[in-house]
Amino acid sequence: LEPTSLLSSITFITYITFVTPPTVIRTSLHDRILHLTFARAEKKNALNSAMYEALTQALIDAEGNSDVHAVLFDAEGDTFTAGNDLSEFAAVASGALHPSELQAVKFLDVLTRGTKPYVAAVQGAAVGIGTTLLLHCDLVYVAQDARLSTPFANLALVPEAGSSVLLPARIGHVRACAMFALGESIDGRTAASLGLVNEAVPASELGPRALAAAKALASKPIGALQATKKLMRDADAIRAIMAREVEVFGERLKTVEARQAFEAFAKRSVR
Repeated sequence: LEPTSLLSSITFITYITFVTPPTVIRTSLHDRILHLTFARAEKKNALNSAMYEALTQALIDAEGNSDVHAVLFDAEGDTFTAGNDLSEFAAVASGALHPSELQAVKFLDVLTRGTKPYVAAVQGAAVGIGTTLLLHCDLVYVAQDARLSTPFANLALVPEAGSSVLLPARIGHVRACAMFALGESIDGRTAASLGLVNEAVPASELGPRALAAAKALASKPIGALQATKKLMRDADAIRAIMAREVEVFGERLKTVEARQAFEAFAKRSVR
């Protein structure tokens, strides 16, 4: 595989995903809850570099802000997120950027090291990072008709965000393999029955339900919540898993399989 061949196919995808200026993250702080809202609804909230940078900085600031007792992730529009915008992958494929320097990787590292409680409210599609992000949240609420998927193999890639270990631990090996390798999605009700999320509710009730949970967390002694979270999660172990995934992910980006998968994706996107 010639690097320029893969670069050209992914650069094309970069073009079609940046035809409008990227919108970042809408933030607000009320009642000791930091709201982080994906606000790129016109692009199905596909997460780009600017959004990851905003999320990373918001979580760093939250850690140092005594007024923040909980963080709530949600999204505008009918989709939680369509996954990663593919714009940074071209630089990795060409060798100009090491996979560990991806803004998504930086965000996930900060997310994993975070000590404040995280809550998520998920509607519509939650693709790739939209699902693996939930494995780092402490409470998760989804719409009953939400669709969670991790179709990494469809792009000739591998799981990220520690999900290669975290997802099988949560829902079992065979279910996780079906999501990773076959690209199968699960709806909100199934996600709740498997223990992937706390509860599936009607879409109209999602926002209030997640906000109520975040308020309940924010009313608790923050020191106790942070100590509990630290006991429940081995952040260093998760970061080690993520580091292995990042290396393999970077290797996969340079393969013929990945070039072919991205070319097929680009053709579908312009139809």
